[in-house]
Amino acid sequence: MSIERFHTGPRMSQMVVHNGTVYLAGQVAQTAAGASVAKQTQAILDQIDGLLAEAGTDKTKILSATIWICSMDDFAEMNSIWDAWVPQGHTPCRACVESPRLASADYTVEIGIIAAT
Repeated sequence: MSIERFHTGPRMSQMVVHNGTVYLAGQVAQTAAGASVAKQTQAILDQIDGLLAEAGTDKTKILSATIWICSMDDFAEMNSIWDAWVPQGHTPCRACVESPRLASADYTVEIGIIAAT
């Protein structure tokens, strides 16, 4: 069985594909750092769409999502974007966890995804 790694740096790969499963690293809003929770969430979901497409799959095949937000006070704002993005009938298993600090103070949301190919 092969393991394919995409966008690999010295510390991590943004995506690994193995045995029909796609694993995404936690995605942060690279194009919307410091923006609102809604804008960061949308930017992250756009990145996820691009990575899944690169792996030959899409959001209808997401198995699991883990979301980290800096404050649960932002839960509804993040969910307003998530709910519009995730296809009804294809909602994955999901966890949302408050984490007061992410990798940078400019990020308030991070999303990790596991999907089928």
